[in-house]
Amino acid sequence: MQLQNIFIHHVFFWLEENNESNRQQLIYGLQKLSAATTIRQFHVGIPADTRRSVVENTYSVSWMLFFDNAEDQESYQVDPIHLNFVKECSHLWNKVTVFDTINA
Repeated sequence: MQLQNIFIHHVFFWLEENNESNRQQLIYGLQKLSAATTIRQFHVGIPADTRRSVVENTYSVSWMLFFDNAEDQESYQVDPIHLNFVKECSHLWNKVTVFDTINA
């Protein structure tokens, strides 16, 4: 069953120093960030132990967000909770990649 009328914002973080302490700090920051009111649902994840040539598993933490629409996602980008997260946690990562998707 395909989810309808949804905007997915999937963020992948590569930690500057990939250790458990930094990973937990980032996860804690993401959990605090989930209080942003335009987020419908969220998922915080780490790479699964799957070993296939098509699987990208070099990232440290992923953050998948579900919004009702692109406008809500844009609002999230300037939400003070999001801006505070970037201020408090950006020192933890050295690379971020984002995939945004809408219904086909």
